[in-house]
Amino acid sequence: MKVILKETIDTLGIVGSECEVAAGYGRNYLLPQRKAVLATPQNRKVMEQTKAKLELLIAKERKLAEEMAEKIKTIVCTIKAKVHEDTYLYGSVTTHDIKESLNSQEVELERRSILLAEPIKEIGEYKVPIRLYKNVEPEITVNVVPEEDK
Repeated sequence: MKVILKETIDTLGIVGSECEVAAGYGRNYLLPQRKAVLATPQNRKVMEQTKAKLELLIAKERKLAEEMAEKIKTIVCTIKAKVHEDTYLYGSVTTHDIKESLNSQEVELERRSILLAEPIKEIGEYKVPIRLYKNVEPEITVNVVPEEDK
């Protein structure tokens, strides 16, 4: 099913782009949520007419993402975790933990924008990329330290 996106969706593309999606995804999610319209000749004409507005919107979104990237590059997240045998954690540090640490530093992000390849299972310092916009992926530093025993 071909659709034209009415808003930027990370996994599909940016506003105004035409993409191929599974029929169920388009019919059950994108179309009812008004995130996309069917790629018909009439809808293509409408999108061509609003292309100037879309380009302005895309430029604005990208500029905001780049500004936020500059702010995020300086952030260091320190996460305390219970340690077993000096370096290994009793659990693991996941995107949820990183998101909570960022929220405590007044940085609001979606959990899925944190690109952690696999959960962190040892103490140490890690570089974790954050996807803010297409091709805008700053890295934050995540320090995993042992939790102090009381």
